[in-house]
Amino acid sequence: MYSVVHAVVTPVAKVIWRPTVTGLENVPRTGPVILASNHVSFADSLVIPIVAPRKVVFLTKSDYFTGTGLKGAASRWWFEGMGMLPVDRDDSKAALASLDTALQVLGRGEAFGIYPEGTRSRDGRLYRGRTGVAHLALTAGASVVPVGLTGTEQLQPVGARFPKVVPVTVTFGRPIEVAGRYDGVPLGRARREVTDEIMRAIQAITGQEEAGVYNDRAPDA
Repeated sequence: MYSVVHAVVTPVAKVIWRPTVTGLENVPRTGPVILASNHVSFADSLVIPIVAPRKVVFLTKSDYFTGTGLKGAASRWWFEGMGMLPVDRDDSKAALASLDTALQVLGRGEAFGIYPEGTRSRDGRLYRGRTGVAHLALTAGASVVPVGLTGTEQLQPVGARFPKVVPVTVTFGRPIEVAGRYDGVPLGRARREVTDEIMRAIQAITGQEEAGVYNDRAPDA
């Protein structure tokens, strides 16, 4: 299903929005890799898979997979076709389950997309990264490609019924390798240092103001 949806959506989206994409050579074509991005729009999880040179798996709300009728079927077809996997974010164990799912994806040698901020920024600032991204990188031994998105927040602002045609830029930074770098380092410290390195790389790409605090998830984020 992914190959069918991607074959149709990708060329159409590129013709309509004509995103500016740089750094594609920084994304390994094979093997496990984590694409760690800033998060400014609900559309980010669609933009990155559209422009990436390989399939990227994201986790998304399970609500999109449980609808009924024609609309529900269309929603499942769309999100499954874009390579997304469902996660119940209201489940108290969802965070651990999502990390396990991500490790399975990486274990298959695939690319996994993640937002270290946890949820999208509503004020344009870059929030402090949560250490789940470092846990994945250190556990799987996967390289991390920092990704910077600009303009996606204008694609379909909150309250807008339809997406707009606006300039969108996607930049893939140089991979960050963690395998073997933190042998003997306490795990908590290693996770924090790796996460902060990733966030610095993202900020260098986007130029966003750093919030310096964690971003608490809004009910509809």
